Amino acid sequence: MKVQIDPDRCQGHGRCYDLAPGLFGDDEEGYGTVLGDGTVTPDQEPDARRAVANCPERAIYILEEK
Repeated sequence: MKVQIDPDRCQGHGRCYDLAPGLFGDDEEGYGTVLGDGTVTPDQEPDARRAVANCPERAIYILEEK
């Protein structure tokens, strides 16, 4: 599983990096960024799903790997 942020939709509310600081950070303008390659470890999965559910712009996506 990986997370991804759509930069065109992100408005910089910061909920992603507040809820899942191990997965998300912010850039110099306060917009959300994915840390590393976006890989979500099993223990980070609840935080990733919480960040997706709480993004007011629906800019965060979970990519399920098969």
